[in-house]
Amino acid sequence: MISPKKIYLSPPHMCGSEQNYIAQAFNNNWIAPIGNNIDLFENSLGKFIKEGVYVTALNSGTAAIHLALIILGISKGDEVICQTLTFAASANPIRYLGATPIFVDSESDTWNISPVLMERAINHRIKLGKKPKAIIAIHLYGMPYKVNEIRKIADKYGIPIIEDSAEALGSTFRGVQCCSFGDLGIVSFNGNKIITTSAGGALITKNLDIKKKAIYLATQARDNAPHYQHSEIGYNYRMSNILAGIGRGQMEVLNNRIEARRNIYDNYKNKLERFPNIEFLNEPKGHFSNRWLSCILTASYELREEIRLSLEANNIESRPLWKPLHLQPVFIKFPSYIDGTSEDIFNRGLCLPSGSNLEEADQERVISVISSIISRRALKLA
Repeated sequence: MISPKKIYLSPPHMCGSEQNYIAQAFNNNWIAPIGNNIDLFENSLGKFIKEGVYVTALNSGTAAIHLALIILGISKGDEVICQTLTFAASANPIRYLGATPIFVDSESDTWNISPVLMERAINHRIKLGKKPKAIIAIHLYGMPYKVNEIRKIADKYGIPIIEDSAEALGSTFRGVQCCSFGDLGIVSFNGNKIITTSAGGALITKNLDIKKKAIYLATQARDNAPHYQHSEIGYNYRMSNILAGIGRGQMEVLNNRIEARRNIYDNYKNKLERFPNIEFLNEPKGHFSNRWLSCILTASYELREEIRLSLEANNIESRPLWKPLHLQPVFIKFPSYIDGTSEDIFNRGLCLPSGSNLEEADQERVISVISSIISRRALKLA
């Protein structure tokens, strides 16, 4: 028996013009992490975000978080607030520097860091004599966090925000692009993101001197001298001119990719929200999500697993929502301020295929599998 076509969760989606920019890099022999594609990709991204930002193209979003922490002066023994419901890459750079992550639970409106628990964590750490040095706030699955509340608390205690927009390029809060709200912002262009450079990321700042510092650190911290001289530890984090060429092509279709993913989410919601045991995360007022991944909350862990395994049996990739970092073996020993929200979301949540190149017939396959399971369950209970 021939298996049905594989449906992936969030595959890359090329538009064709990427190859032209890659060819330019080869023709000009700019293959290293320097060249015209990098400058033009950074400029294109800056124009899209607006808000007077400067962009530094890097080889990953993780590298961008690492450099952001270094630029903010984070070092061994410092503490950094981090949302627990996120991918490990949000917190790994904290440990690169020997600092301590302080995990904070989510609120249910956006699934992002809870302002109430965040302030509670800050006050408790201050009482212990360890005021946090930074906050890493994440726009999970493209949904903006509670920007005003988080900023108000951060300003009250004088703590800078690293705005992790790895999943949120094109998302906005009150019409302003995400990754422009923090003291520093980051985006990711990993292969599964809304646009990709194969591997890549960027650091976003409104300060030109910080951009210069980021480039300096990302290119092995070479001093201005005729020989190789280094006064600081540097990193090999700059994006290559070839990958930036992919990024230039992807920027041409970014708005189309956002529209496609939002349409996919709307179709799932329209077809599945009639079932009482399936929930969707709606956009609070002022929030606009790129719907990087379409996610559902099921009525129970058992139902989530039944859906996931049935999709897998039909050659359809899905994935549980991020396992909270405070539950991860590598992070379990670190302080956390938890009320159970992220654990509940993890236990009941599932990411559905959401790629912008997902064909309508394939999306209907996904919907059909889920609908069959829930209808079958309803008959058993009848």
